[in-house]
Amino acid sequence: MWKPTQSAPVTPSPTPEPVRPAAPAAPAFEPARTATAAVGEQATIGKSLFIKGEITGSESLYIDGKIEGTINLPGNRLTVGRNGQVTAAITAREIVVLGKVKGNVSATDRVDIRAEGALTGDVSAARISIEDGAFFKGGIDIRKPEGTKAAAPAETPKATV
Repeated sequence: MWKPTQSAPVTPSPTPEPVRPAAPAAPAFEPARTATAAVGEQATIGKSLFIKGEITGSESLYIDGKIEGTINLPGNRLTVGRNGQVTAAITAREIVVLGKVKGNVSATDRVDIRAEGALTGDVSAARISIEDGAFFKGGIDIRKPEGTKAAAPAETPKATV
């Protein structure tokens, strides 16, 4: 700071800037993506959107808007947010309901209806969870998870006489 009694202005000595590590070089190619989405990667339909028709995809989906039609997300998760209103037939690996769903749902893994959620329709899944306070009206069909087969009765060798 300059003071009127000093003859020359005093400049503060600059602090040295810390050495920053260099950014890693970008790969020359991007590896191909697999059919299932990476963890944390999901598409979002906002609460001001209204979609009428068919939704298919190979990544997880979060719906906070209004949907009418069919939703097909094999191998992925569908989450219906608190503001979401879905009137559709749904097929996915995992379905989480926080909003309102009307229609039959089929999950290869599980269906989870949270306390704020409401589901009206038939459910077909390997597992189902309905929290206290949730609304559910419909039928439930529990299927065996994919990849596990019921043990077949062992065949006994037939003796010939």
